[in-house]
Amino acid sequence: MRSVRLRILAGLLVLAAVGVGAWQLVPSKRDGTTITVGTTDAVTSLDPAGAYDAGSWALFSNVFQSLLTFAPGGTTPVPDAARSCAFADGDLTTYRCELRAGLTFPSGRTMTGEDVKYSFDRIMKIKSPVGPASLLDTLRSVDADGPAVTFHLSSPDATFPFKVATGAGSIVDRTAYPAAKLRTGDGADGTGPYTLTSYTKDDKAVLVPNSRYRGAVKGGADRPVTLRYYATPGALDTAWKDEQVEVATRQLPPGVLAGLNPSDPTQRVFEADGSETRNLYFNTRTGKPLHDAKVRQAMAWLVDRERLAATVYDGTVDPLYSLIPAGITGHTASFFDDYPGPDPKKARQLLTRAGVTLPVRFTYGYAEGRGAGAQEAAEIKRELEASGLFKVTLRGYGWTDFQKRWASGELDAYAVGWVADFPDPDTFQAALVGTGSAMNTGYSDKAVDRLIQDSRRYADRGEADRDFRSVQQTVAQDVPVLPLWQAKEYVVTTEGVGGGQYLSDGTGVFRLWSLTGI
Repeated sequence: MRSVRLRILAGLLVLAAVGVGAWQLVPSKRDGTTITVGTTDAVTSLDPAGAYDAGSWALFSNVFQSLLTFAPGGTTPVPDAARSCAFADGDLTTYRCELRAGLTFPSGRTMTGEDVKYSFDRIMKIKSPVGPASLLDTLRSVDADGPAVTFHLSSPDATFPFKVATGAGSIVDRTAYPAAKLRTGDGADGTGPYTLTSYTKDDKAVLVPNSRYRGAVKGGADRPVTLRYYATPGALDTAWKDEQVEVATRQLPPGVLAGLNPSDPTQRVFEADGSETRNLYFNTRTGKPLHDAKVRQAMAWLVDRERLAATVYDGTVDPLYSLIPAGITGHTASFFDDYPGPDPKKARQLLTRAGVTLPVRFTYGYAEGRGAGAQEAAEIKRELEASGLFKVTLRGYGWTDFQKRWASGELDAYAVGWVADFPDPDTFQAALVGTGSAMNTGYSDKAVDRLIQDSRRYADRGEADRDFRSVQQTVAQDVPVLPLWQAKEYVVTTEGVGGGQYLSDGTGVFRLWSLTGI
């Protein structure tokens, strides 16, 4: 998911059939007063078929239901809109779910299996360039028969239940969403723990508990929440200091995060090692200035991650040398092995062998107002240009415009944060470097695609470790993407609000219902 979640357990559980006896996601009883949550994550679309980013999916987690979800800290999907789900065969190509009874849309209409089929079908039909269709790359077709839903996959995919549990699995009312185009307007009709009562783009979303909700959250939500959206980390920090929000997450300025004091009695600070990553992506298409792998390898010899983490981010992130972040199955420091530190001499040798005109000129795009993107871009530009080998033109764009520009192949290079879609290493590989990936670099390698497909054959995800490592070794040589850093997770709440530690945890679920008043 385009950009934070907590560290995913390194020992991923064996994928098992999901039954009725799964965990219940239990909120604490509260007094009903509204909690205001501030974030810099923007919402791309209120339609699940048109968004594949952290801000939109955070909202979807609360307004829509998927067949499955994740318990706090869990690594195996549990039923939500479904009563049960399981693979129907030994080769992991047929997946069946049965809906929970009594699920009702805001219109009063009862959800059926046809709504589930419709929701998946329209994602694949619309195929929005900034939507989640690429995540469902193994889905061939969906059948519905009353409350029963059957997914037919093109190849074995042990990760499919994880994908069903994401924002891509959000179930919409088939009578309220057009089949072949995105729904417009400021409404959303879902069956999640909350109902969206009003939405103003780039300002706020007002959520109230959904009294009709039936699902994994025992008792549903019982406290209204307002999500406030801020254009910059500085604006969020001002809102926090002015007591306009009770919870601040995603993302305060690096300097503020570095100075947070967990012992401050006026606030609660939750910090944990994180699985959010940020990468520099390259347009590898023929005719583009970064098409030649040697040019991209030269850049890998020049970017100083240690300096980037220490200066731009005040030590609140850790340098990253692989696609899969540290602490997760399959992690290997493949980029450190191949490019252990800045070396302009080796970079020049590669460019000489490539026979390109020096300095190599290219455009670097970034999203304005999101984290320290502008400062990060300026530092990477400085590092590349200090060698005399590159000339970088920086261009900042609003978030939605930025997504459209990289999706159209307009940008030569672009830095994007990546939040785990689900707790499995596959989320850091297929979506980033597989053919037709969400990041649209134009990169395609048959060996990488084969390794990704092979890794999905293992229900015991630990058995795919060798495939994960092989993908990272190949990518370190081809460099369609350059890993930059791995983020920590920060949630700050006032002393009167609890549950901040459960808000997000690496599973891709944003649990507003977990917030409690004291």
